[in-house]
Amino acid sequence: MMIPDDKVSVLYVDDEMHNLQAFKATFRRDFKVHIAISADEGRAILSKEKVDIIITDQRMPDETGVDFLESIIPTHPEPMRILLTGYTDIQAVIDAINKGQIYHYLTKPWDEEYLKNVIRNAFEVFSLRKENKKLTQDLIRVNEQLEFLLRQNLLS
Repeated sequence: MMIPDDKVSVLYVDDEMHNLQAFKATFRRDFKVHIAISADEGRAILSKEKVDIIITDQRMPDETGVDFLESIIPTHPEPMRILLTGYTDIQAVIDAINKGQIYHYLTKPWDEEYLKNVIRNAFEVFSLRKENKKLTQDLIRVNEQLEFLLRQNLLS
């Protein structure tokens, strides 16, 4: 069992309050759940909270899920993105992949176990990317130190 602070942090954005409440009730024991009724509210949460996974509904009145996901890439490139929709819209899938950089596309209503596994798998990819970035930065730093030492030895 994970310590509460170690829970995977999930932001779910949907314009339907009953979907938000159902999601929170279903997944709050497994994940740290943040809910937002609009893309703007989602952005506000992202500015204050550390979020690992973002799940958004595609069809919302003010902004589509793909547009929301695309808009946050410059400021929040790390979180994994999942698009959820009640409609099978192939253009939304294509846009989600190309513009929103989504990890997974799901249709409503979600299957609880399947969605839980998708979130866990997305977090695994998220963690591996984070570790890879850290290792790359460490390698660059060590190489710079080695180059410095090599230059020092050549100058002596």
